[in-house]
Amino acid sequence: MEKYLYLGVNLFAISYPLAQSFERRIKFSSNWFALFPAIAITGGLFLIWDYWFTQMGVWEFNPTYLLGIYFFDLPLEEWLFFITVPFACVFIYEVLIYFFPKDYFLPLAKPFIFVMIPFLIGLGLLHLDKWYTSVNFLFGALVLLVHFLIFNDKYLGRFLFAYLVHLVPLLLCNGVLTGGMTEEPVVIYNNAENLGIRIWTVPIEDTIYSMSLFLMNISIFEYLRSRKNNSSLKKFKSL
Repeated sequence: MEKYLYLGVNLFAISYPLAQSFERRIKFSSNWFALFPAIAITGGLFLIWDYWFTQMGVWEFNPTYLLGIYFFDLPLEEWLFFITVPFACVFIYEVLIYFFPKDYFLPLAKPFIFVMIPFLIGLGLLHLDKWYTSVNFLFGALVLLVHFLIFNDKYLGRFLFAYLVHLVPLLLCNGVLTGGMTEEPVVIYNNAENLGIRIWTVPIEDTIYSMSLFLMNISIFEYLRSRKNNSSLKKFKSL
């Protein structure tokens, strides 16, 4: 049964969001037209990054907990990760928008940008000898900057709320993958390439990695959704 562990984490991440996608209040499935392109585009970029770091030895995958099916030297479960996790993250984002219509975190959006971008750039440049730390933090700063330049703070408050909530399942799932509940980790990090700071068994860099993955999906998701809404509005006005 050990070989199903990583697959099980993927199924755990997506099971409830998928089951609730057709729930009549949130109607998450009605936004799949924007969600799946966002997942595909973002996942494609992150899989290239993943492949690069795997080849460089920044991390590796423990075959004990894998099905043994590989594509381009990455296990099937890793490919699924970039579908199941973004799906669940955007679901959290949409659920919070429904149950908390007021954007409580909007006042923090711009301060977050103005603090986090230079903070991540500074840490990234200070640790150029550590691949995961430097690339992760510099890329995180870039994702924040691009999002802010395109959308300003329109979605950032809601993203921050969802990001904070998602940290709980993130640490749980990544804790399982990094050896928090098993004799050996599923994903083995080369500690020479990160800061060595862990939350439970999760490298601190994972919180920024997940931020970039989450925000890229939200950026594309909201862009595609707004385009359709604007198109529908124009058609309505032309009637």
